[in-house]
Amino acid sequence: MKAEILAEESAVEVAAYMQKLGQQAREASRVLARATTNSKNTALLAIAKAIRSQAEILKAANQLDLQAGKTKGLDAAMLDRLTLTDSRIESMAEGLEQVAALADPIGEISDMRYRPSGIQLGQMRVPLGVIGIIYESRPNVTADAAGLCLKSGNATILRGGSEAIHSNQAIAACIHQGLQQAGLPINAVQVVETTDREAVAQLITMPDYVDVIVPRGGKSLIERISKDARVPVIKHLDGICHVYVDVEADLAMAEEIAFNAKCHRYGVCNAMETLLVHADIAKQFLPKMAERFIKEGVELRGCDKTLRILPDINTATEEDWDTEYLAAILSIRVVDNVDAAMLHIHKHSSAHTETIVTQNYDTARRFLQEVDSSSVLVNASTRFADGFEYGLGAEIGISTDKLHARGPVGLNGLTSQKWIVFGSGQIRK
Repeated sequence: MKAEILAEESAVEVAAYMQKLGQQAREASRVLARATTNSKNTALLAIAKAIRSQAEILKAANQLDLQAGKTKGLDAAMLDRLTLTDSRIESMAEGLEQVAALADPIGEISDMRYRPSGIQLGQMRVPLGVIGIIYESRPNVTADAAGLCLKSGNATILRGGSEAIHSNQAIAACIHQGLQQAGLPINAVQVVETTDREAVAQLITMPDYVDVIVPRGGKSLIERISKDARVPVIKHLDGICHVYVDVEADLAMAEEIAFNAKCHRYGVCNAMETLLVHADIAKQFLPKMAERFIKEGVELRGCDKTLRILPDINTATEEDWDTEYLAAILSIRVVDNVDAAMLHIHKHSSAHTETIVTQNYDTARRFLQEVDSSSVLVNASTRFADGFEYGLGAEIGISTDKLHARGPVGLNGLTSQKWIVFGSGQIRK
């Protein structure tokens, strides 16, 4: 009984804490909405400088999280996503600088035109308001998300995973330092300090204070948030990405693309999980490709046609085609033509990212037009489906929804448009 009362009191305390964060975020959002481009850029550059100067502090905090993660038995993919290396810290700083260099979308007016009544109307780009971001393991998301929200004039409440609590708080200190230097409210970016899961339940059910939720994490987390949220959600559930090697592919190119798409990093949503190969070049392409994957330590699982060429690999099940491994495992299917490849993608893809390798322009155009994923590439690795690589500075997430944003969500994806009208005394008759 006593334990139940304590839990109830704890939930009440967390609810009050989250309400306070929401109120502070809403107030800060009004300041950010009118902030100048110069003040926002000043903050971004100051945050980048703080991150670089405090790299050792960030790594020390990250070590606390890594040690705790190993004790808890986190798997290799999770630990990889959790790790802050020198290069990843530098990437955070570079991402902020890239966002600062981008054009400020806020206040941009487009499609101005006159109506028969004499009024002139158009659309102005405006912030969404307050964005709640829920994510797991990757502490770099704290800097990336803060930077994009700040430049797009949005306040944000960041709730990272408990496994990265020390890293996230250390990065938050850098962010607050930069905001203060620019004369902007530190509550423009708030990192939730409690690891209690009740904080998430509160964050996604505060429509008075939060305008949109962006979840980044495992499928179960995103499904739960999408189901329980009382505010709009920008999301993707899986990253089941495909590379299709066409009969008219440059096979040397295809080998490099397929290897990079799978092996550059395993625990990311834009890594290839299924390799599709045209039947007419499978015998020529797969043995050398498989040898390279196996040497790298990748477990291969193939369809019946694949097993006739690679008899020593494992058999792929129906479940494999629908699995985001985030690990050194790859499914391979031999297909008769581009239509069969696209049929497989339509059936099993999570609408994240697909690549075709081909020298045939017409085939490439068909693939681009008919494959309905948020990113579709020709002769390039799926690993390019990323906000940084797309020149967005960073990304707040990748959306596989069709509304309101799709693909890597950068500055424009964090804004909306409102109609504006100029008149000279017109009245409606």
